Amino acid sequence: MTSEAPGWDAIDARLAELYPDVEPKHYGTLHRFALGGPDPLDGVSFYPRDEPVPHWHVVGYGMSELYAKESDNPDESGWGFEFTIRPARDIGETEPPMWAASLLQNLARYVFSSGNWFEPGHHMNANGPIRLDYETELTALAFTEDPELGTIPTPHGRVQFLQVVGLTGDEYAAARQWDTDGVLHLFAERVPMLVTDLDRPSITDDPAVRAAIEEGRARDGSSTGLLMIAGFDWTAEQDTVRLRFADVTTTMVAEAVRDRLSHGRVLLLDNTSTRVVLQRAEVFAARRPDDGLLEVDLPAEAVAALPDVLVPGVHPVPGTSHLVVEVSTD
Repeated sequence: MTSEAPGWDAIDARLAELYPDVEPKHYGTLHRFALGGPDPLDGVSFYPRDEPVPHWHVVGYGMSELYAKESDNPDESGWGFEFTIRPARDIGETEPPMWAASLLQNLARYVFSSGNWFEPGHHMNANGPIRLDYETELTALAFTEDPELGTIPTPHGRVQFLQVVGLTGDEYAAARQWDTDGVLHLFAERVPMLVTDLDRPSITDDPAVRAAIEEGRARDGSSTGLLMIAGFDWTAEQDTVRLRFADVTTTMVAEAVRDRLSHGRVLLLDNTSTRVVLQRAEVFAARRPDDGLLEVDLPAEAVAALPDVLVPGVHPVPGTSHLVVEVSTD
């Protein structure tokens, strides 16, 4: 008999290898997203774990092609991944953390509505606690391959199990300014399986962790090559290029310039409808290869000076012939 959900069956088969004879707590969606329902994930399963530390292993169903092959990419199923997360669990706790399912549904909605997907090494600011109405320092997320489930083949293409990890604000800053994988490596040395514990303090409270982050940042620069910036714009008037920023974003931009361009890495500033690529070069140049995109070559003097002119007002950028930065406080 041919299965009506071969993608789903492939996920279940992988979970059965890890959890033989274990029946998870599973919560399905009554009104499927494909039929107009509000929840992109058709189901979420919760596996209680006691080792290596008590936690729930939560797995979503719906980012891959569970039923039929619809995409044109034969190598990947749907978006190519399914979300997992590992919330901390009290010993003997039997009621699953439904906030974790809500979080995965919200992430799925973001992907389907924006078209922006996640991969290992990505990070995201949640702009508030990752669990609503709960006092926690975890206000951001990182993404990595699930350390146990990995990546599997399915009849509709490969599916990677993408684990969501809760980060504090300090940890998120370290991932943004240095490297997500580097931060998660330090985290995994202290928290097995990258468990998300809403009540934990930041690992950056440990002086050894802070020192390792600063050493990595100085050695490697930042792995974050894309900044999504609200209120950002640029114009080209005759021979002068003007970059416009809102004051609230300039600290982040200045850090990215130091941590990317100073190490010879490219930085992309994006405000959905307009983009600027900043890159280090021998001489200043500005090009417009297509609508909405500006490429700016910055010599070493300009790279060093740019963070210092990201302050309110209108400022020419030293080391360039016709580049101006305008920072608004409105």
